[in-house]
Amino acid sequence: MANRTTDRKPLSKAEALLWEYGIDRPEQIDLEAIAADLGAIVRYAPLEGSEARIVGNGDRAIITVASGGRPRQRFSVAHEIGHWVERHGRGGFLCGKEDIAPQNDQTKSVEALANAFASQLVLPSYLFDPIIAGQPVTLDIADKIGKQFQASLTATAIKMVRSAAKPALVVCHSREKREWFVRGPGVPEEYWPVMELDYETDAFELLYSSDAKGKTAVRQAPGARWLSGKGAYARNVRAQSVKVADGMVISIVVLEP
Repeated sequence: MANRTTDRKPLSKAEALLWEYGIDRPEQIDLEAIAADLGAIVRYAPLEGSEARIVGNGDRAIITVASGGRPRQRFSVAHEIGHWVERHGRGGFLCGKEDIAPQNDQTKSVEALANAFASQLVLPSYLFDPIIAGQPVTLDIADKIGKQFQASLTATAIKMVRSAAKPALVVCHSREKREWFVRGPGVPEEYWPVMELDYETDAFELLYSSDAKGKTAVRQAPGARWLSGKGAYARNVRAQSVKVADGMVISIVVLEP
């Protein structure tokens, strides 16, 4: 496996690392073992005011990750490995919740670069893309695939939207506003997710009901309920939503032809 390209495209730095270890199935991605081979020992302990940190000296480092769900911990470990591999500073990094976020990976900041590295280490495209090929772009499928990679539903949904053949978005709403969104390829630049959820969507009920749990059904809806921008009102979309641990609602919105 010395070749660092696949039939798809050149491998990212994180993918090349996995490729060199001979990893060809999601369950083989042992982040603690990878970190140890790179000179960083991973441990789990309470952290005050941060999600994870790395402290290094020379070619050795200790990565400490706070308690939480296993998918979240794995992304945090991968994020800190990203700092270590990219040599963002051998002294150390203290990373908060806002730093370790799969949606924040499109700038040149060191935290964004570590997030991009983590996304490819946890959900490498050379394994992920063949699995989702031909699959519906839904949270149900993202949930199923995320479990294979031990990745969070949010990280998997973002990866799916960016890799899917159909134009789609992932959007996060709180009761106050649209918190963030990720636009997949093929979505017109003039289309933006609405700032506040439409009261006629299932996502609205999910967000404001204290009893609502789990995922909504996949439903077709007029584009104007989900999108703003020129021509959005004339489109139809298919959407599915889920309430996540912090009380926000994540939705996948797919543009219909």
